[in-house]
Amino acid sequence: MNVKLGDIVIMKKPHPCGSKEFEITRIGVDYKLKCLGCGREVMIPRIKADKSIKAIREKEQE
Repeated sequence: MNVKLGDIVIMKKPHPCGSKEFEITRIGVDYKLKCLGCGREVMIPRIKADKSIKAIREKEQE
């Protein structure tokens, strides 16, 4: 999976707040994702995250 810092990913299952969109804020053995609905940050193991990602939107250039 080719994800970069700042990319917006759409997950298969929604966060409890209802949003399926997350921003990647850290990459390593784990991904740190920030929910775009409520702002909560979660850490997910890379293998589990790669299976849960449905689509990737590139970081929007300013």
